[in-house]
Amino acid sequence: MPTPTLPTFGVIIGNRDFFPDVLVGEARKDMQKLFDELGLKAVMLTPEQTKLGGVETFSDSQKCADLFHQHRDQLDGVIVVLPNFGNESGVANVFKLGQFKLPILIQAYPDDLNLLGVERRRDAFCGKISVCNNLHQAGLPFTLTKKHVVHPIKEPSFKADLAKFVATCRTVKKLKSARFGAIGARPGAFNTVRYSEKILERHGITVYTADLSEILGKAEKLTDVDARVQANVAKTQAYVPTGKVPGDKQILMAKLGVVLDDFVADNGLDSTAIQCWTSLQANWGCNACTWMSQMSNALMPSACEVDVTGALSMYALSLASQLPSALVDWNNNYGGEDDKCVLFHCGNWPKAFAPDTQVANAPILGSTLGVENTYGAMEGRTPAGPLTYARFTTDDVNGIIRGYVGQGTTTNDELNTFGHRAVAQIPNLQQLMHHVCEQGYEHHVAVNGSHVADVLKEACGKYLGWPLYEHK
Repeated sequence: MPTPTLPTFGVIIGNRDFFPDVLVGEARKDMQKLFDELGLKAVMLTPEQTKLGGVETFSDSQKCADLFHQHRDQLDGVIVVLPNFGNESGVANVFKLGQFKLPILIQAYPDDLNLLGVERRRDAFCGKISVCNNLHQAGLPFTLTKKHVVHPIKEPSFKADLAKFVATCRTVKKLKSARFGAIGARPGAFNTVRYSEKILERHGITVYTADLSEILGKAEKLTDVDARVQANVAKTQAYVPTGKVPGDKQILMAKLGVVLDDFVADNGLDSTAIQCWTSLQANWGCNACTWMSQMSNALMPSACEVDVTGALSMYALSLASQLPSALVDWNNNYGGEDDKCVLFHCGNWPKAFAPDTQVANAPILGSTLGVENTYGAMEGRTPAGPLTYARFTTDDVNGIIRGYVGQGTTTNDELNTFGHRAVAQIPNLQQLMHHVCEQGYEHHVAVNGSHVADVLKEACGKYLGWPLYEHK
């Protein structure tokens, strides 16, 4: 297997001639130490290329821009380090000369009240404002640390800032070139999941389509004793309990999974959305939920009902958190509690989001299609924990991708029903539901067992430029 590539960041260390040069060398050592500790790779000027490896003059900016250009395919983002006031135009010129757009994190060192003489004075508190002003004038978005000035080694909050920035960069980079598979036609009864491939393509997101008949035709040709089919049966049995599922249905599920695995691999897909209602049950005799659950659990989300932008929402959450995402219905009120609701699907949630998951059938679909044709659906309960929800959609009238994001928790409140289910507690839920309805969003929403709304706000709202409502 290839060696995983370390997250890689360009580092610009700002300098200004009438401030102590020694601070620049110290900052370079601090950042290298921190990067080594966190498993990150730094691309920055050496002391042989510029004075102490800092950026101050126009010539320094040219050298830094050239260096970043040489590594443009590896860079995930850029970190601006201000050990002193810095030269704001020197920093901004790196981006202007390089003509690249990457997420930018601005860090500035704090002064020591006992070291405000000329030998150790920094004034980075002020210099950071000037750097941000210049970037703003140039139309370049940037990310700020939680504290205006923060020492990268001595203050733990900077590690949290950096972790959030790494997640933001990862999300931006992957979404800019994401590939989604749309398997089958949108179910006729689900106008809610309409979307625009052309708008997605304009944002670098490719949708590769396949007719469901192609998938089922290939699955039909596999024999029950095929080695890959048997391996798939064993894989599913190792993933979740399958004792409720007849053996012949496990074979059908496995054959479908083999073909879907090939489709994903052959087309280099990051995520999928499947026509699971109701052609699969009527024409193949089982659900695809178990395969979808395993894909989502492996951080390659799979969405129901050919909800491609639902899959996009799941993928964005998984990129931000590095945890599996689920697609759910905003399904039921929870009694008379205004800030609680029931999340439900019939169901394909990843095991990580519902640890007690087991393979079963789908009673709702089974009521019209026959329960025997719905094996492969899953059931389980999400326990109490953190929750981030997100939904992106294509706005065809305005030609944009837009969305909403927010946080809450899942709870252990009593819930007597079937399928995949959870109780969510979300502050000001009624206001959120008004927004969802008034803005014409889908009934599906992606959820994740984390708190990463701030990452999506930065990645999708600030850097990708998607209008984003953050629910508070």
